[in-house]
Amino acid sequence: MLGTYYYHEIIRKTIIGFGTLFNQIVIKHDDENGNAYSEMQVPLSYGPSQKFLARIEQQRDLNKPVQITLPRLSFEMTGLSYDPTRKTGVTQTFKAVSESDSKVKKVYMPVPYNINFELNAFCKLNDDALQIVEQILPYFQPSFNITVDLVDSIGEKRDIPIVLDSVSFQDDYEGDFSTRRALIYTLQFTAKTYLFGPVAESSDGLIRKVQTDLYSDTNTQTAKREVRYTAVPDPIDAEPGDDFGFSESWTDFDDAKTYSPTRKQDI
Repeated sequence: MLGTYYYHEIIRKTIIGFGTLFNQIVIKHDDENGNAYSEMQVPLSYGPSQKFLARIEQQRDLNKPVQITLPRLSFEMTGLSYDPTRKTGVTQTFKAVSESDSKVKKVYMPVPYNINFELNAFCKLNDDALQIVEQILPYFQPSFNITVDLVDSIGEKRDIPIVLDSVSFQDDYEGDFSTRRALIYTLQFTAKTYLFGPVAESSDGLIRKVQTDLYSDTNTQTAKREVRYTAVPDPIDAEPGDDFGFSESWTDFDDAKTYSPTRKQDI
């Protein structure tokens, strides 16, 4: 089983979906009359906070007008762990129709995993940091759902909860006048996603007939069938992507026979 190549890009899509939540954060500055004289979209980058702190603290040329633009947002994936609380059947499978060739595909139930993220807001002014934080926190109570197309081939889309775990604050103000100040808000998140295995073509074929026998006696050992319900697609040769309905029929019985799925007849 191992060694079969597949790549659904689920972790990559989850990372992109998480970053997309914060790529439209805007801050404004007002004058003494309350009129906005500047508006700025906060840049967002993927990378560890230490990388941006090093850029901020570099002071090779104190006369250089710009070292790194603040405020700035950065995020990174910090962990990946199995979530046993969302576990499903190990060998349970489900079927779906491929969007590319309309064939029936079979895939095992996904495995629940938690992806940990860290979002950092670097600011020079405390008011800028507060504007950023207040545009984020109200959406997480404590989670916010994003819809991710986990498996393109079968059109499997799921809502992924993004849970806000903690918020911390750091103010690097100690140092001499040549040291640049950095206000840092750190937000920890957990994305509850699912990882799918390989998608294979189903060997069972399409179900084109559903049949069930109904009984009125509650004793399942001696109960005799009384009514049979049958449903088939209309037309019978309809494919999953076609526009079709269903034909239903009810048949009454007064015998003691039962239907054998192996023999496919009443015995």
